[in-house]
Amino acid sequence: MSVKGYTITEEDSAQFLLCEPIADYCRATRRQYVQCSLFDNEKVKTAEGDIRVVELFAGVGGFRIGLERASKHYKTVWSNQWEPSTKRQDASIIYAHRFGSEGHNNEDINTVATEDIPECDMLVGGFPCQDYSVATTLKRSGGIEGKKGVLWWQIYRIIDEMLVKPRLLFFENVDRLLKSPATQRGRDFAIMLASLSDLGYDVEWRVINAAEYGMPQRRRRTYIVGYRHDSEMAKEATTPADRILSSGVFARSFPVTTSSQKVTEFQIDGTLDIVSAEFNKSGRPHEFENAGYMTARKVYTVRTAADYDGPYLTLGQILQPESEVDEAFYVSADDLPKWQYQKSGKTLMRTNADGFQYKYSEGGMAFPDYLDRPSRTIITGEGGAAPSRFKHIVLTPDGRYRRLTPVELERLNMFPDGHTEGASDLRRAFLMGNALVTGIVEKVGITLSSLAR
Repeated sequence: MSVKGYTITEEDSAQFLLCEPIADYCRATRRQYVQCSLFDNEKVKTAEGDIRVVELFAGVGGFRIGLERASKHYKTVWSNQWEPSTKRQDASIIYAHRFGSEGHNNEDINTVATEDIPECDMLVGGFPCQDYSVATTLKRSGGIEGKKGVLWWQIYRIIDEMLVKPRLLFFENVDRLLKSPATQRGRDFAIMLASLSDLGYDVEWRVINAAEYGMPQRRRRTYIVGYRHDSEMAKEATTPADRILSSGVFARSFPVTTSSQKVTEFQIDGTLDIVSAEFNKSGRPHEFENAGYMTARKVYTVRTAADYDGPYLTLGQILQPESEVDEAFYVSADDLPKWQYQKSGKTLMRTNADGFQYKYSEGGMAFPDYLDRPSRTIITGEGGAAPSRFKHIVLTPDGRYRRLTPVELERLNMFPDGHTEGASDLRRAFLMGNALVTGIVEKVGITLSSLAR
């Protein structure tokens, strides 16, 4: 299948351009993911050379889409999606409709026995991050001790109990993970790195802002790749600094520069409970920068900046023609002043839990949103007609204001058009607010495929 001069069905091509006009890209890839019937239970077939993938906390399939765009050799053999806070499992329903129900599990992962999960070459997942999300303050962040943060230990349990451990790991979380919790900065990430090292993995990480590499949304997330100590990738003859800056998975996928070649080094000592209790509690604190590498619990980390000079996609480029936009997305004349107030700078009096009153100030936001640059980060509250400071508003060519449609939100995360059809508009916006930018996974998937096969 070709779209404006490039083919999207060939795998393993470093020449594949993620930043072709995104609307065409998303319309074309929609045809790759055909909605399955309710009783379509065809088992995923694998062959020699394929990379068998298990997807945890699958959402609506962002990892799967990115990896399967990267190479035909990625085969998702099992997936799990469960949302405990809702009766209707929209994400799981959409996942099964898009990819088929065979190998898809809609149960609480805490109750799933490891023996029921098939052997795989790669374990992926955007593990739940509500406790550290930028939707709450760092001081309030519960981190790994929080209600949903404990699901990290399900990842740990599954890997630990697997008779044959996956060769590769690929995870995603919010950027604040590196600093959480506020009272013991970096502790949560230290626990995760120590856990993965104890399980037999070397780890690379990078905080990536999708917009800095030409993608249409400013979405900053922490991406983590692990490979077994005994793998060729781990044994590659290179220095930790070179792995971070030039030869590693993320360096090859998303080139970087650094203002300082000095790489910070430190050891994560102690059992996991000691790390939990003592990391950064006293002495000079250890800082996890936005890029790093860990082997045998030895951490190497340095601050980097994106090194990218390719094309950039903008919010204006992903908008649907106005003829395709339902009237419900337009702002009425009565509501327009409410939107303008929400977006304006203001100082408000607030009262904390102890009854103390204080002034809270917030700066003004662009109204309408700029069309000549990438969008702001879309959040779970993006849907609905109620005026909000954080929702996007665009000005149409005929002078009207409107919200973004579900298709436009899908395009900002580089999902196929209509991927979340079947849920309400409000829920579709929520699902995209929770999703990742599939173009990031695709680029990393191309690199991993070339290194791992």
